[in-house]
Amino acid sequence: MMTVSPYRPQKFGVIGAGPVGAIVAAFLTKGGYAVTLCDVVPGLLAPARDPGIIIEGADTLQVRVAKTTTRIEELIADPPDVIVVTVKATALPLIASALEGFAAEGRYVISWQNGIDTELVLAQNLGAQAVLRGVVNYGCVPLGPAHTRIAFHHRPHFLQELDPASKEAALGICSVFTECGLDTEHTDQIKNMVWRKAVLNACMNPVCAVTRKTMVETITDPFLFNLVEALIKEGVAVARANEFALGSDFYPYALQYIKNAGNHKPSMLQDIEAGRQTEIDYINGKICEYGLQAGLATPYNTMIRGLVKALEPK
Repeated sequence: MMTVSPYRPQKFGVIGAGPVGAIVAAFLTKGGYAVTLCDVVPGLLAPARDPGIIIEGADTLQVRVAKTTTRIEELIADPPDVIVVTVKATALPLIASALEGFAAEGRYVISWQNGIDTELVLAQNLGAQAVLRGVVNYGCVPLGPAHTRIAFHHRPHFLQELDPASKEAALGICSVFTECGLDTEHTDQIKNMVWRKAVLNACMNPVCAVTRKTMVETITDPFLFNLVEALIKEGVAVARANEFALGSDFYPYALQYIKNAGNHKPSMLQDIEAGRQTEIDYINGKICEYGLQAGLATPYNTMIRGLVKALEPK
């Protein structure tokens, strides 16, 4: 039986107007909630107001966001109940610092991102009680400013509080997200889920980024597939050495998952092509870090991380 939480947020801020954030802002706006979309790039915000955020693919909708800003300071001057952080993990230290003034009773920040330990960066500045971690199960491709195609939407998404004192808030946010069409369930296994997703990202994203190949092209190349498989096995070994529960069937699940990968460019390749920093440090870099912690060598993750870092802008 689902627990009903008395916590019912009404105002949301979404930091990051890229595809991931645009989808959150669109669904919440469609659900009738007050949303402020924040991004440092004005060109991403103007079309979100008019003609509105356009989403196609697995879901289709078009909604106008009423309020936008390029400054976090302006966002927290009229503080929302919940801020959803959807930017690349590389921007987290700066954003966490800017959000320090937001922390207060009844206000929460969600790390709605890829990568390992992103929530801990936020908690360093805001305290654990204010921070929640999500695992996002949709894939999106940018078609233009405020225009996104959802390649897949594998509902539900998952959310967990860092501090048990914030469980009621997490349950309330799950209810709102679900009501708006972003079906989200509360879990007490978020770290395990983060690692399951990170190992999948770590085996495909960087290989595509280095080779400039789509996911299907990578999977159908026997030499690249061997590298992908080695990255999966290494990631699984590190996760289990650190006692994260992936499940007994994770390896065959991972192989099946990547074999069903679409013929599109993953976000890490999109970042390299656009001359942006990637999230490699929060994905393969974290696997290397946790491998060192457990006394395990991570030659494949170390190698692919180094190659991606070499391609990043200096």
